[in-house]
Amino acid sequence: MNRFALLSLYRSLTRHKLYAALNVGGLAVGIAVFLVLGLYARFETSYEKWLPRHAGIYVVQTVWNMPKSPFNGAYPYTMGGLLEQMREDFPGVVGTRIRGGRNGGTVIRGGVAVPADVAQVDPQFFEVFDLPMVRGSGTALRQPANMLISETLARQYFGTSDPIGQTLTIAVDKTANYRVAGVFRDMPKNSDFKISLLLPLPSTPPSRQWFHWGSTSLQTFLRFDTPQAARAFEQKLPSFVDRRALADMGKEASKVHQLKLLPLTRMHLEPAGSASASAKITVITLGIVGLLTLLVAIVNYVNLATARANLRAREVAMRKVLGADRLALVRQFLGEAMFTVGIAALIGLILAELSLPLVNAAGGLSLTIPYALVVPALVVLTLIVGLLAGFYPALLLSRFPADSVLASARSPGGGRVGTRVREGLVVLQFGLAIAFMVGTGVLVAQTRHVRQSDLGFRRDGLMVLLSTRDNLVSSAQTRAVVSAIRELPSVRTVAIGNNAVGGSGEDNADNVPLPGVAGDGPSLRWIVTGPDFFKAYGTRLLAGRVFEDAHREDDSLGRNASKVVNIVINRRAVSTLGFRSPEDAVGKTVGGSRPRTIIGVVEDMRFFSPREPTSASYYIYYREAERASTAVASIRFTGNPRATMDAVRTIWQRTVPQVPFEAQTADTQLTKFYEADDRATRLFAIGAGLAVLIGCVGLWGLASYNTQMRIKEIGIRKTLGASSGDIARLLVGQFLRPVLLANLLAWPLAFVAMRTWLTGFDDRIALSPLFFIGGSLLATVIAVLTVLGQSLRASRAAPAWALRHE
Repeated sequence: MNRFALLSLYRSLTRHKLYAALNVGGLAVGIAVFLVLGLYARFETSYEKWLPRHAGIYVVQTVWNMPKSPFNGAYPYTMGGLLEQMREDFPGVVGTRIRGGRNGGTVIRGGVAVPADVAQVDPQFFEVFDLPMVRGSGTALRQPANMLISETLARQYFGTSDPIGQTLTIAVDKTANYRVAGVFRDMPKNSDFKISLLLPLPSTPPSRQWFHWGSTSLQTFLRFDTPQAARAFEQKLPSFVDRRALADMGKEASKVHQLKLLPLTRMHLEPAGSASASAKITVITLGIVGLLTLLVAIVNYVNLATARANLRAREVAMRKVLGADRLALVRQFLGEAMFTVGIAALIGLILAELSLPLVNAAGGLSLTIPYALVVPALVVLTLIVGLLAGFYPALLLSRFPADSVLASARSPGGGRVGTRVREGLVVLQFGLAIAFMVGTGVLVAQTRHVRQSDLGFRRDGLMVLLSTRDNLVSSAQTRAVVSAIRELPSVRTVAIGNNAVGGSGEDNADNVPLPGVAGDGPSLRWIVTGPDFFKAYGTRLLAGRVFEDAHREDDSLGRNASKVVNIVINRRAVSTLGFRSPEDAVGKTVGGSRPRTIIGVVEDMRFFSPREPTSASYYIYYREAERASTAVASIRFTGNPRATMDAVRTIWQRTVPQVPFEAQTADTQLTKFYEADDRATRLFAIGAGLAVLIGCVGLWGLASYNTQMRIKEIGIRKTLGASSGDIARLLVGQFLRPVLLANLLAWPLAFVAMRTWLTGFDDRIALSPLFFIGGSLLATVIAVLTVLGQSLRASRAAPAWALRHE
């Protein structure tokens, strides 16, 4: 572009300042939303790609496929001794195990226990994971008393002094001293590995379940040179499972217990069990929102640019009279369009950079703009959008004869084709806007529903003491802590179980054979409970009774498997076990060779994510529940939660100082299941709101242009007797037509998208027509309000002024 063309563009923009601000601003906002949501999607798909040679690392998944099991699905965990058996059957396999991670152990200094992200790994860990080292070497893990520490933890514990050779007291299964033999760089935020301390795995199995097929106690990772080698190894795993799991799981174990290899880079978006699809759907949805918001902004810009360009017909005619040829005019329009889009892209980049700190703070992210990638992409975007916005007006206006344009009383507007094109673009952008409105309504309603739905227990006034599950806490210490907590004035009930709201880290299930029915029977989750467990949770009894100390036969601790055990089942288990009603189930005995008599039925209690199906469960009773393999205390209290928490902390630190205190209210425990969906809903709502705003800006601009083009028509209509109301209805009705037609695009799009998203929840709202009707009504109201001001102003103009208007 030469200086005359730039001067012409400057005059055009400054002459219509509001139009320029709306047009450039709308595109800039769309680009900013696209950049932010694109960076979010890029961040979520970049997990573990920071690792050197990440493409060759695979996590071994345990895949369950049992009849009606609550645990069916793929889990990135295996039994402890799997790698050892693999090495025996497949010599040369390269792999390692990771046991622990976030709060996986405790650092004890000066008699004070502090939780730390401790992981136990094989000596061959660095053959699989090339963690960047600052000091030392990964081979140091071959010595059982050595450990590696992260940079941040090294500064925290040793300050500026050299950490190599220093010792720390670490407690995992037992307390021991370890020597710092190396320092590795901190794990980045785009990593699921939360590790600050690396210790060697113990030489002797730390649990009885280490070689028990069906148990899951750690993660196993393998490295292969090529994807073909990984697939070839995976094909050998069914026969390996059948051979090795024969003693624990019987013949053809691979039909119910499979081993699969999942590339490491897919692990973040394919989490455990039934939630495996939700994370991926969320990222895809937000990525699509970013793309569609950019599309709305582009459509809006192109629509306004092509419409307003027609007002420059006389300028083009004068240039032709003064000697400009058609090619020069085409170059001018294309250059102006690209220059304007370039300005919008720059503003959008600035807006994205300014908004990132807020997005990172709200979502716990660390998004940054990779300028080496973003700037070339924006250049390409500028060229494409500039061509789209400038090509049509360049060809349209440059072909008009100068004499006919200068002699005409009005500027050419592209005729019926131009009008239809603009209406089609309005249908597209408002169709997407209405779909966004419907989607936002559904997301907000669903996230509110899962927070307020009946969980089968009273969540208020409930606290969970998780420290008791630590291996270093003895049964006697748990009993002493619970007895002291019961004496607190604000505490009403304390109960021990091996599970609690939010999960405790232990999940168990087994098959329950049914009388007269062939096969092993359905798989049910089983939960150990102690005295007052159901009282602490306020669980509703549906039939029969719950466990009582007065019935000594209720106590299952240490009872022979062939003896009849009393159990309580939940509502979901009634139909799973084939009973017609809770009353019908009471008194019945199931279980085959391990007989279990149902003494009561309670309401379903949802301890886990709303995305997980409520599982059929049965409860067994331990009079001394603190002797269970995992013991978690659930505390029912009244009054101030903080005061009760402080009192419980004091008791814990006085009784078990060597183990860190860990307790949460039930609401806090449940929040972790809602955070990801809440964050996605907020980002979706922001993107949708800005897309709607951009659409309104475009509609306002088109209304302004259309009104300006029809000034004389309005004057003639008023001269012939039309009222201001008639004129306003005419203009508003013209723009309502494409908005109403947009529903034909919006409703199917929103229905498919929201139905897909809702299928990820077991507890979900109905996809009511009210969401679609409400979104359409809101869009209609917004459209009316957007064009009403322009219409009223035009309708109130004096006919004489309108007929003289140029």
